[in-house]
Amino acid sequence: MPTRIAIDAMGGDHGLAVTIPATLRYLKRDADVQALLVGDIAALEAALRAHPAGGDRSRIELVHASETVAMDDSIEIALRRKRDSSMRVAIGLVKDGRADACVSAGNTGALMAISRYLLKTVDGIDRPAIATLLPNQTGRPTTMLDLGANVDCSAEHLLQFAVMGSALVAAVDGEERPTVGLLNIGEEMIKGNETVKEAGELMRAAADRGHLVFHGNVEGNDIYKGIVDVIVCDGFVGNVALKASEGLAQMLGGFVREEFVRSPLTRVAAAVAMPVLRRLKARVDHRRYNGASLLGLRGIVVKSHGSADAFAFGQAIGRARDAARRDVSARIAVSMKAMRSAGNEVEVAPASGAPTRHDDSRKQVASLF
Repeated sequence: MPTRIAIDAMGGDHGLAVTIPATLRYLKRDADVQALLVGDIAALEAALRAHPAGGDRSRIELVHASETVAMDDSIEIALRRKRDSSMRVAIGLVKDGRADACVSAGNTGALMAISRYLLKTVDGIDRPAIATLLPNQTGRPTTMLDLGANVDCSAEHLLQFAVMGSALVAAVDGEERPTVGLLNIGEEMIKGNETVKEAGELMRAAADRGHLVFHGNVEGNDIYKGIVDVIVCDGFVGNVALKASEGLAQMLGGFVREEFVRSPLTRVAAAVAMPVLRRLKARVDHRRYNGASLLGLRGIVVKSHGSADAFAFGQAIGRARDAARRDVSARIAVSMKAMRSAGNEVEVAPASGAPTRHDDSRKQVASLF
């Protein structure tokens, strides 16, 4: 049976100009995938007819949605006012069992909120997390989470992220016992704030019971060394680390280009070095790693970068296919059940007993319905 991928065809910075060619190219590569393109039917039909690839419709189903979630729409607008958006309809297809996974390049906050509202979280998971792949020196990517879904996290949340990240890597990458590192300001157990130190203790306890393979603390300069398979942090730290890395890569790429065109001699050197430069570009091309998984939901949802081109969006479709075929959500559920059954159930509550800002936001979202 083919894997059915619901695609928010209208989302992202470029919408149909990217999602249609990406889908058509991907379907040519993978004969076991069926695409459910969600958006305005007339616009979808026109985009398919206009595409030079011809628009093979044999494995494409069009699903109408009259609205689109804009990149600057608030969560309230996306949830309450745009109930027939392409994003919401696509996620609804996963909920209803018509699709095995959903891919969207749309507004990240809206995607997380709608996904959580429609699909709910796996038992034992309080907060979904955003996980993505990062290149490293070993050639095998590192999975890092959370990258922005949860700014304020407790130690228990970080433990949940570790379990989810391990389940993802075990399922998709075939790593039976993935290693987990906790991002910190030093390798020593005494380093870090109280939340991170407590998270380390929880992960060591979980490792002692066989639920994780915990490497220990890792530092920022370890992210790209590949010494662990999964790196765990809160969403604030993860997003800053990711954006700083992207900015550094862009700066270094600009420096290389500037130096190679500085003089006739450097242009000749550039021509000689071109094969090496192309291989280097391919190794660090961020488009190859596009597609962040929203982990902890009762369904597969993959977030593509909003500015992704057709190649990058195709990579996100591939991530969704892999996660669906290997039933990542079910694996996370099994891992959490095993940990809870062993007496390690996580009680998520602020240390002070007062609600966090995240808890407040959940109440605000719930109040919309």
